[in-house]
Amino acid sequence: MTVLVTGSAGHLGEALVRRLRADGRAVRGLDIKPSSYTDIVGSIADETFVNDAMSGITRVVHAATLHKPHVATHTKRQFVDTNVGGTVALLEAAVAHGVRSFVFTSTTSAFGAALSPAADEPAAWIDEDVVPVPKNIYGVTKIAAEGMCELVARKERLPVLVLRTSRFFPEDDDNASVRSAYGTLNMQANELLYRRADIEDIVEAHLLALDRAPSLGFGRYIVSAPTPFSRGDVAALRQDAAAVVRGLFPEVDALYAARGWRFLPSLDRVYDSTRARRDLGWTPKRDFAFVLECLRHGEDFRSELARAIGVKGYHDEVFAEGPYPVLG
Repeated sequence: MTVLVTGSAGHLGEALVRRLRADGRAVRGLDIKPSSYTDIVGSIADETFVNDAMSGITRVVHAATLHKPHVATHTKRQFVDTNVGGTVALLEAAVAHGVRSFVFTSTTSAFGAALSPAADEPAAWIDEDVVPVPKNIYGVTKIAAEGMCELVARKERLPVLVLRTSRFFPEDDDNASVRSAYGTLNMQANELLYRRADIEDIVEAHLLALDRAPSLGFGRYIVSAPTPFSRGDVAALRQDAAAVVRGLFPEVDALYAARGWRFLPSLDRVYDSTRARRDLGWTPKRDFAFVLECLRHGEDFRSELARAIGVKGYHDEVFAEGPYPVLG
């Protein structure tokens, strides 16, 4: 059984191909860019190319996309052609070739404005029941692609699972004020409390989704490291997040001080991945408690896979300010 992985030159695509190869499974990497993890080069917006690429495929992980970092450098039409048109081409080819399971990588960014409550409101508790309010073309096209996945699953009986992944990229934060206040590892450790997952755990969720899709039929899942917080913490997290963290992890002050790290004073959202852990049988290894255990032993909390892939960037051009240009 051969797995097609789209976006195989990107962070997640490479990680998936690495893992599948290591497991001795047949895998075909597809990307518009050549790489050591790409077997066939071409655009997912090309229906003929996609149909040919699907020959002999039994499972698909569709991770190829234009991302948020491309919003300032690509047109809305390019986003529609790639993120929506490309997804439709893959879904139709998957149906035509009798694919048994299809996993679509979406994003928690698609929740958009729902992630940013007013300053005097509690942090937003984000689970699969929250209605997305996309705020840019990236979010709009990912939600549209999710809708196409649901339509094809319902009408054509193609088993499709949508994984709304939180942050897993290793690049510095796109927010200049965050970059100036927090080192990269410090910020990524903080994010594992509420909006990040290690790429190794993200890969595991995708592989489990491939196996579970036939029995589940269709579903949307948030994939983010398990948060230590509860819904009852949302008001306190907005007012004094550090106090909540200290209450849960009494050692955290000393462990952070030893590294010169800082807490975030306030959190605006918390991602709840309970449903993915329940339905997919997903048991992520790297959460905030794991970070603290690594700090106790002077170890890197990032997985070997995350370190091996490293920073890729999203553009050929290097920008003077930040990892990529940010609009408004």
